[in-house]
Amino acid sequence: MQRDLAQALGVSQVAVSMALRNSPDISAALRKKIQAYAEQMGYRPNPVATALAHSRLGERSQPVQAALAWVNCWPAPGQLRSYRAFEQYWQGARAAAGKLGYRLEEFVCNEQLTPQRLETILVARGILGILLPPHAAQPDWGNFNWKRFSIVRLGRGITEPGGHVVTADQVANTLLAVEKMRARGYRRIGFVGFKTTADTRWLFDAGFLRAQMGMPPKERVPILGLDKLNPRASQPALMRWLKKEKPDAVLTVFLGLPEMLAQCGCRVPDDIGLAALSVVDFPIDAGIDQNALEIGRASILTLNSLIHDQDRGIPENCRQILIPGTWVDGSMLPVRS
Repeated sequence: MQRDLAQALGVSQVAVSMALRNSPDISAALRKKIQAYAEQMGYRPNPVATALAHSRLGERSQPVQAALAWVNCWPAPGQLRSYRAFEQYWQGARAAAGKLGYRLEEFVCNEQLTPQRLETILVARGILGILLPPHAAQPDWGNFNWKRFSIVRLGRGITEPGGHVVTADQVANTLLAVEKMRARGYRRIGFVGFKTTADTRWLFDAGFLRAQMGMPPKERVPILGLDKLNPRASQPALMRWLKKEKPDAVLTVFLGLPEMLAQCGCRVPDDIGLAALSVVDFPIDAGIDQNALEIGRASILTLNSLIHDQDRGIPENCRQILIPGTWVDGSMLPVRS
């Protein structure tokens, strides 16, 4: 069928193959012409041949053909990948991009490179895919035209632009953490997070409440929500919570909790066990490894599928691809005798 399309259009079979794969190595005008004619003629790819091609693709790295953009809008750009989890996002994404024949490039978007200037550069270079890593604050995108690009967000740290998200499975990770903590002999397990009114995108609380449904009522400890903007202002509330609820272990998403527990006179792990929902970048060695490398890899696989499907702009229905984490034992949560 590809040979027939090539003959009808007066182009090479290679050009037809590249157009049907949405390759950026031929002009956009020729790609659209071939794709439109193929659609008119009722062409459908052979799924067996496609699967074989993908299998062969996975056996070797492909020559770099095009770039994908990793857009960094942090005020101090170097801070983004100073976090080990975000660096692992980058490493996982870069490795997957190379395997598919792409080069992952970082673009720093700031006063020197505005969103409008960034858009111009990406279009001029034929870059079709954008990865948006987590940001400390919501970037101001101005009049950036997202309709020109396929977009994937890493994590729930930013909400605009809306787009498909690849992130950690917060509910499943919390359920796993509570299960492992109970298996180590802890019964009154508390959860210290942030007040839900501060950030409703986080679902750790939901996972913890679901885990408590499987516990006897006398073992259920109310969630303590810290002030999101100033967690250490919640020190008195933490002290009252510890005295009243008497948890024998705490699960948390706040990296400063060990210091706050020490100020309350609680010794870890002598007086209380401690685990985190991300052991990477945390001063807590027991808890969940969110598998950041796999999150990065999955983001590229998702982006690649959007590019090949010509799925551009902000989608009406956003997908959330959730990557489960794994449990890591640590000295702060020893097995209770």
